[in-house]
Amino acid sequence: MPEPWFQRSFDFTLPIGRFPTLVERLRGTPARLEERANSLPPDSLTRAHEGRWSIQENIGHLVDLEPLWIRRAQQIFANESELAATDLGNRRTHEAGHNTRAVGDILAEFRSLRTQFVELLQTADASVLTRTALHPRLRTPMRLVDLAMFVADHDDHHLATISELADAAS
Repeated sequence: MPEPWFQRSFDFTLPIGRFPTLVERLRGTPARLEERANSLPPDSLTRAHEGRWSIQENIGHLVDLEPLWIRRAQQIFANESELAATDLGNRRTHEAGHNTRAVGDILAEFRSLRTQFVELLQTADASVLTRTALHPRLRTPMRLVDLAMFVADHDDHHLATISELADAAS
C-alpha cells in the first residue's frame, strides 16, 4: 500500500539540471495512465474498494489537480511569493462524479491538461528556474524543479494506488 500522500516529506534540494528529466517524466504520465486503464476490465475501473476512490476516481483526481499545478507554475514564472493552496479535503474529486464518465474522456482531459503543463514548463529559462515561492502546506520554498518532482511523485503515488486496486480486483 502506498504511503499516504499527506504523510510524505519532501526534500527540495534537487539540482536544477534534473529539470529536463522531470519534464519528460511528467510528459509520460498520460501514456502510463492510458496503458494501465486500458489493460483493465471496464467494470473494475469504477468498483469501490473499502471506502477508497475507485481506479477511475484516482485518474479523475489527477485531472482535478492539473489546473493547480499549472497555476503554481505560472506563479513561479510571475515571481509570486507564495503558491496557491489546494483543497486538502479533495472536495472537487469527491463531488465530480468521475465514475459516471467514460474513462476515455477522463484520460483525454488529463492528456490535454498535462500537455499544457509540460508546454509551460518547457518555456522556463535559467532565471525562472532559480525562482522560489513558498509552498502553502509544507511552508518551504519551492522552485520549478521541485514542483515538477512533487507532481511527478503525486502521479506515481496514484499510479501505484491504481495498480494496488487493480491487483485487489483480480
